[in-house]
Amino acid sequence: MSKSEQKVVQYLNEARASELALALRLRAHIAMTPRGEYRSGLDRHLGETNDHARRLQARLRELGPSRSPWHSVLGLAQSMTEQALVLAKGPVDLARGFSPEEKILKNAKDECATEALEIATYEALEVLARAVGDGETAALAAAIRGDEERMLDLLRQQIPTLTEAVVRSEIHGERSYDPSTTGAAETVQRAQGRAGEATEQARQADASESDLSIAGYDGLNAGVVVARLGSLSVDEIAEVDAYERAHKARISVLRVTESKLGRSA
Repeated sequence: MSKSEQKVVQYLNEARASELALALRLRAHIAMTPRGEYRSGLDRHLGETNDHARRLQARLRELGPSRSPWHSVLGLAQSMTEQALVLAKGPVDLARGFSPEEKILKNAKDECATEALEIATYEALEVLARAVGDGETAALAAAIRGDEERMLDLLRQQIPTLTEAVVRSEIHGERSYDPSTTGAAETVQRAQGRAGEATEQARQADASESDLSIAGYDGLNAGVVVARLGSLSVDEIAEVDAYERAHKARISVLRVTESKLGRSA
């Protein structure tokens, strides 16, 4: 591998390490951020960040297996160090007694700094790649930089709103932070909902043929079952769906039950 290729690989590894560390930071921030425009931006950028890491890894593979493993080791070490700093910073801020509104504002300011660093990282990668004739890497860097620039713009737009929330909370005593709508709380709520749904499906699957609203179910072919589904209520269709999955698994029947229940097969 030439010196120019080694340098491109180094910059790609550094960029990927930054994306992996940012993904961890975003997940931590999402967990404590209530629902709203700022949280939506974090959710969206987490998806972009994961995509960036995958695209960078794909480009590294395209450059060949002969790349220096030393740069990969350096990138991994950088990622682990940044992740450790992210994990350590949260408890320190909380120990200082920051209000939730203040902590969220600090998160947003940290994210602004991170995005500015990433923009510089991708600008350097793009310039390097173009200088050594690697147009594909240059185009990748430019595309990812565009995502980072849009995220920085969004964050800066949110700073006044988040600061006003701090003023209302700490100066006027008007708390707006709702822990029940944070990313962590919603994750728990979704898990509880899935557990309840699984329990209900298991109960329905354990039902016997005689419990179904379609008499003589086991002796009917799929076409007859599908024809009779039209006269059933949603609850009755759900029971048929669970029983069918547990005992027969006929695709033609399940497609119809899924459609009527508003679920994807």
